[in-house]
Amino acid sequence: MSEYRKKKPAARHFDPYKGSEHTERADDEEDRGLIEGKNAVVEALRAKRTIDKVYIAKGIQDSTISFIASKARETGAAVTECDKRKLDAMSATGAHQGVIAVTALKQYATVNDIFEIADQRGEAPFIIVCDEITDPHNIGAIIRTAEAAGAHGIIIPKRRSAGITQIVSKTSAGAVEHMAVAKVANLTAAIRELKDRGLWVYGTAADGDSRLWQTDLSGPIAIVIGSEGSGISRLVAESCDVMLSIPMRGKVSSLNASVSAAVVMYEVLRQRN
Repeated sequence: MSEYRKKKPAARHFDPYKGSEHTERADDEEDRGLIEGKNAVVEALRAKRTIDKVYIAKGIQDSTISFIASKARETGAAVTECDKRKLDAMSATGAHQGVIAVTALKQYATVNDIFEIADQRGEAPFIIVCDEITDPHNIGAIIRTAEAAGAHGIIIPKRRSAGITQIVSKTSAGAVEHMAVAKVANLTAAIRELKDRGLWVYGTAADGDSRLWQTDLSGPIAIVIGSEGSGISRLVAESCDVMLSIPMRGKVSSLNASVSAAVVMYEVLRQRN
């Protein structure tokens, strides 16, 4: 156990944060890099291009398509069957052959890369963990704030999360180029690794046990931000050391995911300064 984890924070609270955004927006695939056609997608997979998602026409029976689906899943890409009309609408070439891959705009980092960034700066690690945030505007806004607040990196899950798309890049105002983003297969396993490496992990919950202004956030930490609709998932919440609550005086009971993230990140920055 790392020397970072010397003190025990307040008791854990496992109830997930309930966000105020109840509609999961559709993916904006037209703003991402698209690879169309069987051969093109196969070559992209063989070249180890960073692929977020693969769309396959429903009912298609083809050995190459089956190979693509299998290989894509091995890399952690999401594979979705959809109506051929969706592929027709997405296609720029009109020759998608029943398969379109959606690529990320930049290479993802690793969790170790994020720790190395903290080491290079001579600072205690400060990491943001996004739990199934599917709105690319929220991911972009979180990346922008994280870069401004001095976070060393962001961790997102491979499934049920917006990837690094053109919309994310635009919303981040270019901050994505200066922020390490790691994509992991299992978020709870990644949190265990963070704790093993000495970080305290803080979730956000409307009824969290620890008030934000009264919590020591000055050490090596990870902040977990829940999804737009359902908040932090149960298993991820149970992996957190402490659940933080943000003081609310108005009639609404919660803040949007990126706003909650900004409030917490700037309290971390205030305490570190």
